[in-house]
Amino acid sequence: MHRIAVFAVVVLLSTACFAQEADKVWSQEQAYWNYVQANNLDGYRSLWHEDFVGWPLSSPEPLRKEHITDWITIHTHKGEHFKLDNMERLVVEVSGNYATAVYRVRATWTAPDGQHITTTSRIIHTWLRGPDGKWLILSGMSAPVNAEGH
Repeated sequence: MHRIAVFAVVVLLSTACFAQEADKVWSQEQAYWNYVQANNLDGYRSLWHEDFVGWPLSSPEPLRKEHITDWITIHTHKGEHFKLDNMERLVVEVSGNYATAVYRVRATWTAPDGQHITTTSRIIHTWLRGPDGKWLILSGMSAPVNAEGH
């Protein structure tokens, strides 16, 4: 009976730890979009692992870290401004030093003449926790939502 109680405590503590780490990863996802909204490219780049590879919606090919801000500067060089409308957290799963965040985001780019384009995208990021405890994006992909908004 004592072993069962100890096992139950260990399971509860590790579940709480994973939930806490999942919340840390989610706060990094929120920081990601806050950096985009503030056009803080250095802050945005700080979230990415040096070995990142991913496939953003805006790119015809997978990209590495050195091109991760291209999708932002394409808009800002035209004088457009970004506004985050909504983030819908679907899943944040932690497994050891890896975490996967899956969510939908709705955002608007507004041009200097007031015209705007609003999009909703599906996003998945894989995060890696470094030896210092900091979570960094190791890989990711984004895609437009389908006709039903999923």
